[in-house]
Amino acid sequence: MSHFFKKLGEAELEIMQVIWNSAAPVTSNYILKELQGRRKWQLSTLMTSLTRLSDKGFVSCDRSTGTNLYSFRITENEYKTGASTHFLEKLYNNSIQNMVATLYSNKAIKKSDVEELRSFLDKIQEEHSMEEDKES
Repeated sequence: MSHFFKKLGEAELEIMQVIWNSAAPVTSNYILKELQGRRKWQLSTLMTSLTRLSDKGFVSCDRSTGTNLYSFRITENEYKTGASTHFLEKLYNNSIQNMVATLYSNKAIKKSDVEELRSFLDKIQEEHSMEEDKES
């Protein structure tokens, strides 16, 4: 993933979620059908968004079969990692500690969330030490 983070708009993210959740490349009609409950779109509106997503490097379009088939070029995890890093840099001066402190002091996270986070951090620290032991 490039160092320059490209953000997805809300509608673009919904389109990407349809593509990410599909096991194989999808047609624009498939995407339109999947978005029916959420967006009242014409096919032309979707096509404009797909072109933008292609220009941004998020999707690729295979035209070799006579049907345009869209697939992702950036995985959901790559996007989430980029979005999370970008968010931390912009809002919390790149500090997870600042983020947790802000959320905790404003009661956006509870004591139980902090406990859950603590046990999660302990677990990944244990796994990391086990990996280091294997390497040495």
